[in-house]
Amino acid sequence: MPKRLVEKLRSFIPGHGKKQTPRYQRQDIPRDQHNVSRSMISEPAKKVLHRLNKAGYEAYLVGGGVRDILLGGQPKDFDIATDATPEEVHDLFRNSRLIGRRFRIVHVVFGREIIEVTTFRGNANDTASDVADDEHKTSEHGLLLRDNVYGDLEQDALRRDFTINALYYCIRNFSIVDFAQGVRDLENRQIRLIGDPETRYREDPVRMLRAIRFAGKLGFDIEAGTEAPIRELAPLLTHIPPARLFEEVLKLFSAGHGEVTYQLLRHYGLLAPLFPETTRALEQGESDELILQALRNTDARIARGKSVTPYFLFGAMLWPALQAEWRKRQDNGDPVQPALHGAIGKVIGRQVQATAIPKRFSGPMKEVWELQMRLPRRQGKRAFATMAHPRFRAAYDFLLLREAAGELEPGLGQWWTDFQATDERGQEKLLSQLGAPAGRKRRRGRKPAPRANKP
Repeated sequence: MPKRLVEKLRSFIPGHGKKQTPRYQRQDIPRDQHNVSRSMISEPAKKVLHRLNKAGYEAYLVGGGVRDILLGGQPKDFDIATDATPEEVHDLFRNSRLIGRRFRIVHVVFGREIIEVTTFRGNANDTASDVADDEHKTSEHGLLLRDNVYGDLEQDALRRDFTINALYYCIRNFSIVDFAQGVRDLENRQIRLIGDPETRYREDPVRMLRAIRFAGKLGFDIEAGTEAPIRELAPLLTHIPPARLFEEVLKLFSAGHGEVTYQLLRHYGLLAPLFPETTRALEQGESDELILQALRNTDARIARGKSVTPYFLFGAMLWPALQAEWRKRQDNGDPVQPALHGAIGKVIGRQVQATAIPKRFSGPMKEVWELQMRLPRRQGKRAFATMAHPRFRAAYDFLLLREAAGELEPGLGQWWTDFQATDERGQEKLLSQLGAPAGRKRRRGRKPAPRANKP
């Protein structure tokens, strides 16, 4: 955190130096000036808040739950911040479990609903803290390596990433506590970082992805100061563990706003650290129409309450890279099928260095790609064998994407649609209409000897 911000934070401390006008100032918004109602909060969340308050602890609904209610939505999750330590929370709730080692949180379990409870955290970079230096070290790039410092409500608010996520609802007096003018930014529909943007991004480069995710999800603009450093600092994402970036990619494209999120990632130069091979292929002229079509379909599925399959999503995102590598190998003289297998291995091998795809997803993704070669080969028993493959349905959906993207001439997808929908007699008829396999010559029998002339 820059020195000037530290000094401003210190101005909140009674008796510290000359009195200054702080950049951030607490605002308590009474019940009659906001639309958050207890009826919008789940019963389990209210139970946790009331029990913590009754035990003498501060406890607030915080973050996305407050934000989404203020925007007129219904939150999916409710998070709570408190001054109770994780162990104290755990002692209060028999239906709870401690999570994490570096910074422990508590999950209070009510059937299928989990209420996440975190202890107020402090500013790890604030030199005024009396916590040992090894509790809050940073890397040479400014990346925050350790951040396990407890604090108070104000410190907890000002260490959060965006102003719209630093809003606290108090169930005792029904007020909203706003330290960073988050309500104002909600009204202005903008994403704004708390603190100096470059420093905050260097502390955790994933904040750049979060800015994009919230902008795409909420339809907000990114405030000028918040967006200014993003393109320059985008390469810092290469310092984030690939496994963490895999989870972030799922969040980016599984919120129901994947298409606009993808466009924002490209605009701000954030696609390259996540999908370097795809970005390179697009820069060399490969089309991203299949990606866009896949994301539109994904958004529509999520809107209907359906799930998203990670391997299908990654298969679409990496398809331009696979196409480029596959074509390159064929141009170098490799036969079609070995070229495909070699291209798959290379593309996946390079991708996992940037965004680690677990094998439980990379394996099915590979099968969907390989089946694209089998789907046109339908003669004889091949169609039945292909349809029996466990990845057939995903491969069929991928084929439809390729046709919708203009990569293939329409027809094959409709044939497979009809083949699945009809009975055995109809299937035999569809197969009989195919004729001989393309490129294969019919075996000719020996010509009969000419008949001798009758005398």
